[in-house]
Amino acid sequence: MIMKKLKPFPALMLASLCLSLGLWLPGVRVHAAEVVLQDDMQRTVRLPQPAKRVVVLAPHLAEMVFAIGAGDKLVGAVSYSDYPQAAQQVPRVGTYKNFSAEAILRLRPDLVLAWQSGNGLQRVEPIIQLGIPVYFTEPRTLEDIALNMQRIAELTGVEENASQQFLQTLNQLRANYASQPPLSVFYQVWNQPLQTLNGEHLLSDVITLCGGNNVFGDANVLAPQVSVESVLRLDPQVIVASGMGEARPEWLDEWRRWPSLQAVRNEQLKFIPPDIIQRHTPRVLQGAAQLCEHLQTARGIYYPAANATATADK
Repeated sequence: MIMKKLKPFPALMLASLCLSLGLWLPGVRVHAAEVVLQDDMQRTVRLPQPAKRVVVLAPHLAEMVFAIGAGDKLVGAVSYSDYPQAAQQVPRVGTYKNFSAEAILRLRPDLVLAWQSGNGLQRVEPIIQLGIPVYFTEPRTLEDIALNMQRIAELTGVEENASQQFLQTLNQLRANYASQPPLSVFYQVWNQPLQTLNGEHLLSDVITLCGGNNVFGDANVLAPQVSVESVLRLDPQVIVASGMGEARPEWLDEWRRWPSLQAVRNEQLKFIPPDIIQRHTPRVLQGAAQLCEHLQTARGIYYPAANATATADK
C-alpha cells in the first residue's frame, strides 16, 4: 500500500475547526474578532481585538468595569475610584478633570473609557491624538447603564449577566411605583453654591422611577446653580440631599429656617449617600430603592388614602 504525503493543514483552518468542535490545541493562537462600536458621542470606536489593558477616566467607570467581570483588565484609573475595594489598588493617572496623557501612555492601554460630560472632549483630545482608542460614555437614563455594561463587556471581550440582573431589578421597582401619586422633589447636590440637577441627568430618571417630579427638570444646564428664592417659590414636597460622603450633611437642615416650605413643615428632608444615587453604576438602584421608600413615606402624609391602598396591594 502506497501512503500519500498529506499536505500541511493551514493553521487558520485548524484553529477554526478546533473552535467549531470546542477543542483547544497547544500552540494554536486564534485572533479575536475586531470590535466596532459607536460611543455615546456618536464616534466610531474600532479595536482590532477586545481590549486587554483598560484605563478609565471616572470613578463610576472603574466600578462598571469590575461589575461586568473585567476588573483584571483595568490598568489605570483616576482619584476616588474606590469601589469595589480592588479598584483602590489600580494605578492612578490623575483626577477626572486633570489627568496625565503621559501617565496613561506609560500604562500601554489598548482602550480608554471616558465620561463625556465629566471629562470633556477637549481634555481627552491629547489621548486621542496619541492613537489610543477612546470610548465615551454618557448614561442619561437607567436603561443606559445596562446598555453601557453590555458595550463595555463587548469592548473587553467578557461575558456578563450584570446588565440583565440590573434590568430585572429596575423593572420591579418601576412596577412597584409607576402608578403612585406624584410628589414634587428638589434634589440638592450642594449648598454653596446651591446646586441641583436637571431633567437630562440620570438622577432625574431615578426621581421619575419613584413617582416624583424634579422641580428643576426644565433647567437649561445639566447641573444648574439655583437660588433659595427659586426653591421657596417651587415649594417642593420633598427635599433630598447627597453631600460628599456617608454622613448626612449638616446643611440639609438649614432649610428649617423656612418653616413655610412643605418639605420642612412635613419633616421631609431626606439624605441618600451620593455614591449610590449619583454614580452611573449598578449601585444606583440601591439609592433608587431608598428614594422610592422615602417618597412612599411622604405619600403617607400627602396622600394618606392612596398610600393605604398601595400598601394593601403589595
